[in-house]
Amino acid sequence: MGLNATLMTAGRSLELFTAGIQVAGQNVANANTPGYVREELGLGTNTPYEAGGLILGTGARDNGIRQQLDYHLEQQLHAANTDAGSADIRSEVYGRLELILGELGSGDLSSQLNAFSASINEVVNQPELISNRQIVLQEGAQLATSILDIRANVDRTRTALTSDIKGFVDEVNGLVDSIAKLNTQIVRLESAGLNGSQAGGLRSERLTALNRLSELVPIRTNEHSTGSIDVHSGSDFLVLNGNSQHLETTTKSDRGVITSEVNFAKSKSPLTSTSGELGGAIDARDNILGGFADDLDKYAQAVIQEVNLIHASGEGLKGYESVTATNTIDDTSASLNTAGLGLTPKHGSFEIKIYDRATEATVTTRINIDLDGLNGNDTSLDDLQAALDAVGNLSASIDNVGRLTLEADAGFEVKFSNDSSGTLAALGINTFFQGKDSNDIAVNETLKNNPHLFAAGLGNGPGDNLNAQSLATFFTNPSSRLGNVSLDDFYSSLTSQIASSSAAESALAEGFNSYHNSLGGLRLQNSGVSLDEEAINIMELQQSYAAAARIISTVDELFNVLLSI
Repeated sequence: MGLNATLMTAGRSLELFTAGIQVAGQNVANANTPGYVREELGLGTNTPYEAGGLILGTGARDNGIRQQLDYHLEQQLHAANTDAGSADIRSEVYGRLELILGELGSGDLSSQLNAFSASINEVVNQPELISNRQIVLQEGAQLATSILDIRANVDRTRTALTSDIKGFVDEVNGLVDSIAKLNTQIVRLESAGLNGSQAGGLRSERLTALNRLSELVPIRTNEHSTGSIDVHSGSDFLVLNGNSQHLETTTKSDRGVITSEVNFAKSKSPLTSTSGELGGAIDARDNILGGFADDLDKYAQAVIQEVNLIHASGEGLKGYESVTATNTIDDTSASLNTAGLGLTPKHGSFEIKIYDRATEATVTTRINIDLDGLNGNDTSLDDLQAALDAVGNLSASIDNVGRLTLEADAGFEVKFSNDSSGTLAALGINTFFQGKDSNDIAVNETLKNNPHLFAAGLGNGPGDNLNAQSLATFFTNPSSRLGNVSLDDFYSSLTSQIASSSAAESALAEGFNSYHNSLGGLRLQNSGVSLDEEAINIMELQQSYAAAARIISTVDELFNVLLSI
């Protein structure tokens, strides 16, 4: 090797060691930058040449500046991000639901049900006291208010989650646009070859975007040799060959709450995954909270129907001068069991009593409800109105919204008993509650305005408590509407299940986060910056730089000697 070759080799070495120091400095400068991936200058042996029968080396060459990244580990991190994100959302929502139920407080729903039952027992003990009947109405109203409050809080939480979901969709779309833009920049920057160097800063920015995207939705990535990366979620793409696809929301009504569905904008297919913060929020809104709303509706319907079925066949201290059904029927000519009532009437009958205040005489008429499905003569609301209108001293009519109204003649009262068909309870006549579910349960307004109408007896005078005895045990009796369990047991099972699911989801979230943190530690070891290691690298590069500079200095001295000869 001649002096010129030696000088060239040493000069190239200075350039390499300078580049190495610059790379190490870049690492040190970004040691605390979130998402930064350590870069490394790759060195290799330069191509040798033959001279005078000898093969001589030409020093070192660079193989490019590349990020130190384990792509398999990145895929695992993305999956861990997705699992942890959805578990955290569900755990948080279960915590909110537990707060809504307030089972550790004194005002929870089970306590209200017990208070309502206890007030009915006071009527059983002293049925003649109007004050006891007023307390029953107050406790019934408080029970209804508690159910309404729980439902309102659940609906508000679902609405808040819908707002979060829209925010997540906007964030996903922003990340997709950012990744697509970074793809273009990276491909353009790396397309010249540049000894295999990578656009480290842009790649780190893209990795950060992918990491956040994987927290929101499940993703799969595939990097091309050009440096571009494709991103898929499920069977749909988000970024593919320079194209990007957004998510979009469409508004719908679900269980009385305005919510939104999430679809892929181009394929129009729905986002079905329950993973990630977005999928977890949708699952929590529709299944955790929505499922609880369904159970609360079932509970409220059982309370309404079980109490009303008993109450409708009883009598208060007074009868009605006029009474209007609380439930409506759209098609008054349809048979009662196909008219869309919340409680379906069945084949049977009920008795209507017309009480004459002047003579204190009572005339009882049996009203048959034909719902056997035979002969095409099943009872409709029109048929029922005609049958009741034919009863002496009573007029029956149907208003323009499909409600049945009964009016006794002056000096008369109307009472009811022995309803084996459930028609009175279904229509909302002589009932304790009105409404259909947890959205509208309330004490019957007519009853609230006149406690004398509370049906504690079966027609045996002021001291009659026979119907109140049946009402007092309704919440402990098995209900076919709740799968043959009592109201008390159903609600206890419901709250226990929520507590158990909340604890399980919390443990699951903790496990996912622990696994995610362990993967993060591995990533830090592989791709993170160690200031100690970089300091050692810089010192080694400095010493190598000094050695190469000494070679140049020595060659310079030799040239001077040669020139002076």
